[in-house]
Amino acid sequence: MKTQAAVLVELGCPLVLADLQIPALKPGQALIEVAVSGVCHTQILEASGYRGQDRFLPHCLGHEGSGTVREVGPGVTKVRPGDAVVLSWIKGSGADVASTVYGWGEKSVNAGAITTFSRHAVISENRLTLLPAGVPLREAAMLGCAVPTGIGAVWNVAQARPGESLAVFGVGGVGLCAVLGAGLGGCLPIIAIDVSEAKLDVARRLGATHVVQAGVGDVVEAIRATCPDGVDIAIEASGRPDVMRQALRSVRVQGGRAIVVGNARHGEELTIDPRELNQGKRLLGTWGGDSQPDRDTLRYGRLLAGGKLHLAPLTEKSYRLDEVNTALQDLESGRALRPLIDMAERV
Repeated sequence: MKTQAAVLVELGCPLVLADLQIPALKPGQALIEVAVSGVCHTQILEASGYRGQDRFLPHCLGHEGSGTVREVGPGVTKVRPGDAVVLSWIKGSGADVASTVYGWGEKSVNAGAITTFSRHAVISENRLTLLPAGVPLREAAMLGCAVPTGIGAVWNVAQARPGESLAVFGVGGVGLCAVLGAGLGGCLPIIAIDVSEAKLDVARRLGATHVVQAGVGDVVEAIRATCPDGVDIAIEASGRPDVMRQALRSVRVQGGRAIVVGNARHGEELTIDPRELNQGKRLLGTWGGDSQPDRDTLRYGRLLAGGKLHLAPLTEKSYRLDEVNTALQDLESGRALRPLIDMAERV
């Protein structure tokens, strides 16, 4: 059986559509018919060469999505053929099968435990979670990365409490999910920071009580105009080291938490004033919002199905698979918040 996929052949070049031969499933793998794939800044970093040397070229891309199980390999018990599932790079329970190799004529194409820029994909069992009831496949794609990373950074890592003040630096897909998580968690005020007025407008719609346009004056001073002692929590979702420093500067002494979510480019370094840490501030990292798919996908899914998690403003723009390069360009330029590749859409 063959499938169509977008393949990264050379760094800094557009992805190439290819008809790939699907290999026999290994123990612990499942064949998924992908319905919708999200597009994340991580793919921009990968495709542009901003993550350093890539020894796996050519390879498939994509790490969040939704779909239907078509076949399972030996030993798979978590899902069955016909199940609707969420696809996530965040590991859950089940077999951990690191990679697979597709055929492309006389060539081989590598793939990790999960890839989603294709109509069908071989996925490791531990990257699959049953789709919560009442969640459409379109919105479900964001349960694979943006939602667990953004909301998880607020709930699991910062452990936000009702009434705590929170600032989000960078309100793309993940940052906007952090804004949503802050609102659901009862944070107040919620301050959104971004260079884009359009993104700040969406942040307001999703619950931000205050906005600060970066590049217009001192961001930290603007935050302190609302919270004179600094915010309790800062979520950094831009991937820029200078913004990570701003996030740490913006939190209050003796207990303020700055959580770095964004991925910096390969070779970039973060320098901070150590006195910030001596003041009792905390600088924290996170791996996918510290979310656990087997626990949290159901929790986020119930909020989505119950109308409490409003993802529509993030998922308005969808693309065909053959438009994947346009989706990447629109994400990088800010023309799209969280592009979705809808496999049902064809020329």
